Parts: sequence; C-alpha cells; structure tokens
Amino acid sequence: MADIEGKTDELKGRAKEAAGDLSDNDDLKNEGKTDQASGKMKQAVEGMKDKVEDGIDAVKDKVHRD
Repeated sequence: MADIEGKTDELKGRAKEAAGDLSDNDDLKNEGKTDQASGKMKQAVEGMKDKVEDGIDAVKDKVHRD
C-alpha cells in the first residue's frame, strides 16, 4: 500500500514541479520536489520491508524443515 502511495506522491510531485516551472512559481516547484522525494522514500522503505519479510519467511521455512 505504501508503494502505491509513494508512486502517487512522486507523480503528484512531478506535476507540481512542472506547473511551478511553467508558472515560474518557485514555491510550487520546491513543493513538487519535496513530494517526489517523499514518494521515493516511501517506495524505498516498502522495498526494504518486503526484503526483510522475505528473509523472515525463508528462515521460518528452514526452521520448519529441520
């Protein structure tokens, strides 16, 4: 779920940055850059969470086999 939110924030940020660039609005451009960074961070955290969960599942499988 956070991955979708992250991608949404990133896309929203790109749109804001482009709108700010077209309207010469530095505040909107900066807000867009912040949204993009937030979205990328959410996606990275979700990716790390998935890897940790995969590792835990692998350990559980190994323990239950032995």
